[in-house]
Amino acid sequence: MSRLSIHPQDASTPPRVLTEFDDIADVLGGVGVRFERWAADAPLSRGAGQEETLAAYRNDVERLMTESGYRSADVISLTPDHPQRDALRAKFLDEHTHGEDEIRFFVEGRGLFYLHIDGRVYGVLCEKDDLISVPAGTPHWFDMGPRPHFIAIRLFGNPDGWVARFTGDPIAERFPRLEG
Repeated sequence: MSRLSIHPQDASTPPRVLTEFDDIADVLGGVGVRFERWAADAPLSRGAGQEETLAAYRNDVERLMTESGYRSADVISLTPDHPQRDALRAKFLDEHTHGEDEIRFFVEGRGLFYLHIDGRVYGVLCEKDDLISVPAGTPHWFDMGPRPHFIAIRLFGNPDGWVARFTGDPIAERFPRLEG
């Protein structure tokens, strides 16, 4: 189940937690974050790669690319036995920004985005069927957990794909990690 936790940026008090999709979408929409529920019901073979996954969701991906001007899409897929899971997790755990929106459609599994906006930190647990679009320039970090399991389609306007600008702020260290 998707979940939104809203924290003060100093993480000093317990967060406000929302679990109803419409409430989550409304709150995130109020801070400029697109959060939608799509149907991740296309059949994929076990271990499906980028080509198969993009083909299965071609209509949705093309519609979003046309609507928003994105120029490329790829698939990120991680499993608990991935040999580089620890290094990949560490790469995304520091606060950073992007020069373009960061779009993820979760086809399987889950991941936790933290968004640092206007003195608050929004922890968005995304699961299968969730699409999130983090606006360009928004400080954030992502946690896939110590035993990651997810497949997500990513869309880009930049042909170079995922390009991060790390803020150097240690804020991510103060917030709970995704466990399990």
